[in-house]
Amino acid sequence: MKVGFIGLGKMGAGLFEHARESGIDAISWNRSPSPLATVATVEDLVSAMQAGERIIWLMLPAGPVVDEFLAQLTPLLAKDDIVIDGGNSHYPDTLRRGKALAENGIHFMDVGVSGGPSGARHGACLMIGGERGQFEKLQELWKVLAAPDSYRYLGDVGAGHFTKMVHNGIEYGMMQAIAEGAAILAASPFHINLPAAFDIYNHNSVITSRLVGWTQEALTEDSTLARISSKIDHTGEGEWTVEAAKEFNIETPIIAESLEVRKRSTAESDSFRDKVVSAMRGKFGGHKVAK
Repeated sequence: MKVGFIGLGKMGAGLFEHARESGIDAISWNRSPSPLATVATVEDLVSAMQAGERIIWLMLPAGPVVDEFLAQLTPLLAKDDIVIDGGNSHYPDTLRRGKALAENGIHFMDVGVSGGPSGARHGACLMIGGERGQFEKLQELWKVLAAPDSYRYLGDVGAGHFTKMVHNGIEYGMMQAIAEGAAILAASPFHINLPAAFDIYNHNSVITSRLVGWTQEALTEDSTLARISSKIDHTGEGEWTVEAAKEFNIETPIIAESLEVRKRSTAESDSFRDKVVSAMRGKFGGHKVAK
């Protein structure tokens, strides 16, 4: 199996290296110079694979850049080639792109990738949408890139990105609850050792989780989070989840308010609660969270 990766950022680089080291014949290209790029141009990447058997994995920021690359790729591809969008694209865009590529006989798959850069490098969680036949055809690829038992086929084109969108909305709410709990502990009159509290939370309690573990790591490094910004950046997935919920007439007070907290957050507030959310983002996603 030969796979061409386009986009060698934190996630794309990890997926490419993992694939290459696991026996996949992986080639790569990046917009900016990268030591991991194996070809000089997009055209070189496409021509290095057999027409009708090409597998091209896009790991690009959501939005217009995906359309730009698809416009560049489409004339170069042949019937039965496969394009995979592994970024966090908005599912309506995925539906539109899948339809346009299908008109050219090109298969399109959408894969929500979770686990952060570490997961991309060592085994991710993959939420997969597209034609079931293409999903089955690419079983070897999913098994290589995913952690054990960590990929699922979820439905037609759009299902993968929709599921990842909701995943990120849930993540917003969970992170906010953890941060609020940490702030209450810090404000208590008991002088509670925060790293110890989160360490015990993460040993067989009901809230044991990777998010609690990352919080414990951050608090162990600095229990005051003095060097962490209280400004919480956010990407589109939380907002898209709230918008989809409104469309389906589903109330989402937890996710919606966690999104608003992020929008209201500022570096000037020096809020410990908001610093905890930022610290978690830094731990699992490698996001810039320092002041």
